[in-house]
This record gives sequence, structure tokens and C-alpha cells, in this order.
Amino acid sequence: MPELTTASTGVESLTPYAEAGVLEAADVQVAAALTRLIAEPQHPDVVLAVAMAVRAVRHGSVCLELDRVAESVGVEDADEETLARLEALAWPEVGAWCQRLTDSSLVATANATGIAGGTGGVYPLRLEQGLLYLDRYWRQERLIAEFVDRRASAVENVDEHALSVALQRLFPDERDERQRAAASTATRSWNSVVAGGPGTGKTTTVAKLLAVLCAQPGPAPRIALAAPTGKAAARLSEAVLATIATLDEVDRAVVTAPQATTIHRLLGWVPSRNRFRHNQSHRLPYDVVVIDEASMVSMTLMARLVEALRPDTRLVLVGDPDQLASVDAGAVLRDLTERSTMVDHVVTLSRVHRFAGEIHELASGIRQGNADRVMDVLRNGNEVVLTAPEEAAAVREELVMTGRAAAAAATTGDAMGALEALERHRVLCAHREGPYGVTRWSMLADDWLREDDPEHPRFGLWYPGRPLMVTSNDRELGLFNGDTGVVVASGGRLVAAFRFGDEAREIAINRLSDVVTVNAMSIHKSQGSQFDAVTVVLPDPTSPLLTRELLYTAVTRAKERVRIVGTEAAVRAAVDRRIQRASGLQRA
Repeated sequence: MPELTTASTGVESLTPYAEAGVLEAADVQVAAALTRLIAEPQHPDVVLAVAMAVRAVRHGSVCLELDRVAESVGVEDADEETLARLEALAWPEVGAWCQRLTDSSLVATANATGIAGGTGGVYPLRLEQGLLYLDRYWRQERLIAEFVDRRASAVENVDEHALSVALQRLFPDERDERQRAAASTATRSWNSVVAGGPGTGKTTTVAKLLAVLCAQPGPAPRIALAAPTGKAAARLSEAVLATIATLDEVDRAVVTAPQATTIHRLLGWVPSRNRFRHNQSHRLPYDVVVIDEASMVSMTLMARLVEALRPDTRLVLVGDPDQLASVDAGAVLRDLTERSTMVDHVVTLSRVHRFAGEIHELASGIRQGNADRVMDVLRNGNEVVLTAPEEAAAVREELVMTGRAAAAAATTGDAMGALEALERHRVLCAHREGPYGVTRWSMLADDWLREDDPEHPRFGLWYPGRPLMVTSNDRELGLFNGDTGVVVASGGRLVAAFRFGDEAREIAINRLSDVVTVNAMSIHKSQGSQFDAVTVVLPDPTSPLLTRELLYTAVTRAKERVRIVGTEAAVRAAVDRRIQRASGLQRA
């Protein structure tokens, strides 16, 4: 429980919420700091709202939905005593709560333009239609909303004949109707979204979409490709260039070979000044900006991006709105696809190329929130199966087979063989710690592998077949947070091997800085990766991390087989529970 100090701030009223695990020390401390800005005492309900608004951002929401607070206070790994405290918490009646916030000098309402007492003209919080924001996030959301609404009209001076010819040339297959629509929409719109699940051809569509834009009369557009992470940017470059290489010579010549970068590098992040070089006063010089893996972009980063775009720059967002959102506040892609001024500019690709059969059925059932259909697939499918947590023998066998194959290839210096072996199977966990977490399952894998081959040097830090994951970006080496590799024997020494396209690149292990062993990984870290088979470890049904988006992201990492280690109750809880990230961006 956080220490609650200084009664003058009113935070002593937060004690029951801290004892129940709802509030952490940071929530209480920020609430105390904000209430000190005001010379007058604040009602306990106002202090509670401030602390809960801080908590909401910490949990990924942009704001606090006052009428849904009680639904949002799940506590991870709560014991019976904590659950009892949660049930005993009292929450203010919404109408009275809104009125107290409206009356508070800490809070500006939607129509407020005056100066709040004691804040020097800055309101720490904003209340709008039952949503309570920290002022920073309210401003970011308004910036994005106004950007989208302002650019809702169609692009003028589109050469329809050139567009029609390019669409027919680049998308000749009748089955490419949705891809053709995505390219057409991006040509006619200032803002557009290419949405779709894994394996639906989003990146291929982007490459051809760029060729369609380049086919318009006039100078070739200046194009920027970017993604939230270095790993995603590298894969975007690789996939787009591979598709461009298959195009006709005339299209290859005009599209050239755009290289993707991270959004931070695109905007010119300056760490020493804690800001970007490109902003509303120094715009980006591009005519077209494509952002891949847009579901991972936070509210803050999206706000910084849109303010740096010129009014005549096309913005194309690419991603899967059903996947896990950014680890920071906001679910911007999902919100934008549901905003009224954007819905006509969203094209969803649905034809799956990467996997089919039971995995496709399973993913569809999860996405639709149909728990009965999901359970039917799990019970009857050959490619997907539900395993009770106590029946881990099958997982052990697959982990040992994978580790054995990787070690055998790595010992003989076959780097690509070792990498391909590790891509056959991966354990994915919702939690990092605890009985269902990455740490425990990584230790289990180590123990099982040592028992399988006691002579193998697994007790050392570096050994052939050790699976690696990079945990920080290293631009000099071309490695990015989330990249995976393996230790191999090469020329009488141990090196680390990482896949770059169709090749394995060897790097001296003394050049690596931040790497960990990755027998298991979190579902969040697995985004953008693919494996032949995955084992998904689900926590108890009460875990607040167990959501539809988490389960959907996990099962769609597999190309051939999915095993879910958990109970039917856990599966049903995940399918029924959507991530509740409050924001007002969906509202027109």
C-alpha cells in the first residue's frame, strides 16, 4: 500500500482504494501534487477522480469513464482478501461525481475558457461528456480528432483515367477487389486505413498502392515508410522491397526502393531536448506517409506525427485493429476505424493467405467474441487444441524437440538451420511473472532441455543453440528490440546469428549488449512474429490481462498449429472480455 501523506491534499481518503490494490503510489502522489496546485480544499470524490484518471493512463486509457469505473478496477493475481476489499469499495454516484468535478477549480469542462483558480491559467484536468482527462491527453486527442475531421473531404484533381489503368495493371486478379479498393481509397483520400489480420496481404497491398499513387500525373511523390519499432520497420522494408521487385519495370522505376524507419527517427527525435525536430513549425517534407503496425502507435506518438504532416500529405495507416494496442495510452487505430469521419476511408482485407483451416476459424471466433464457436473449434480441430494446465507433457515434448534441433544445427555451424528450428515452435505467455509467466516457463524449458541432454553445456551463459532476444535497439548492428536469434559454433568460436531476409548474419557475441534467453516470450513481444506452432499459456480467468485482443494476437502468431494451455473458463473469459481503453476519439 502506498504511503498516504499530507492531509491538506485530501489523499488520506484514498486509503481504501490503495489497500485494495486499485491505486499505486504513483497515482496517489500525482493526485496529491495536482491538488496542491489549488489553494482551496477539494472534495474527496474529486481527489479520487484525479487519482483514478492517473491510474487510467497507466492502464492504457486516455481518460477515465466515470460511469464505468467499477468495471475497470481488476487487480492482477488478487487473493481472496484483496477481492473482498475490491467488492467493498464505494464509488460515487455518477451524476453527483460529475457535478463535483464541474464545480472544482482543478477541472475545466468542455465549454470552459476562463482561468482556474490557483493553476495560473492551466487546467490540470478536463471533463467532457462524462470522460475525465489529464489535460495533456485531452489536447492530444483533440489534435488527432481535428486533424482527421479537417481532412475528411476527398482529394481534388485525381486523374481517374490514370487511376483506373494503374488499378487494373497492378491488381488484375478478380479476387483482389479489397486490395484494389484500398489503393483507390488511398489515392482519393488524405487519410486512409488498410486494415486486416495476419496473412491478409497488407504489406503487399501497400507496395502496389504506392505504385498506384506514383502513376498519377506529375512528379513522383516523396514517400516515407515508418513503423513504431525498429523490428517492424525492418520487416516493412523487406516486404515492400520484395513486392516491388515483382512489379513491371515501369512501376519499379517510379516507386524506386523506399526504406522504412521508426516513427521516432522519421520525426527526428532529439533525446537531449526531449522533443522532435519535425513539428507544426517544421513539417515533414513528404507527399505520402505510410505507417505500418499502426495498432501499436500510442496516442502521444500519433499526435506528434499528425502535427508534423503538411496539409497536402496523404497518411496511410496499416494494421490490425483487433490486435493488442500500444503499451502506452491509447488504442488509436481501433478508435479511428470507428470514428464517423473515417469509416468511409477504411478498407479491411479479409482473404487470408498465410493460414487456413482451424486456426482461421479460431481467430474469427475470437475476433467476433463468439466463445461457443471458439470452444467448438478447440474441441474438434486437429490444428488447435485446449490442454489442461496440469497436462504439460505435450508442451515439454515440443520444447525439447525444438531445442534439440536448434542445438544440433547450431553445434555444426548451420546458422539458418538453427534459426528455422527455433521458428517451429514458441511458448507465448500473458504474464511475465507468476505460474503462468514468461520467467517460469523459460526456467521449465531450461530444466527440460538439460534433463534431455545432460552433456550439453547449458549451464553456461553462452552455448550452441541458446535462443536469443534483443531487448534494445542497436542501429550499428541493425538489431532491434524484439529481434530473435541463436548462438552457433562458427570457426572454432561462438557467435550470434540473426535472420536478415533469406540469410543468416553472424555477429560476435561480445558486440551484443542487451539480449536475453527466449525459451518463452510475452504475447506483447510476439507481435509481428510468426511461428509454425505456438503454445499459449493462459492465466486464471480473473486475470485482467486476459482479453480478446490478447488471445487473438497469440493464436494468430501460428501458421500451422495452436495449443492453448489453460481452462475452458479462461478461454471463455478471454473471448468475452475486450480491452477497455477509454477515449473520446471514436465519438464524432
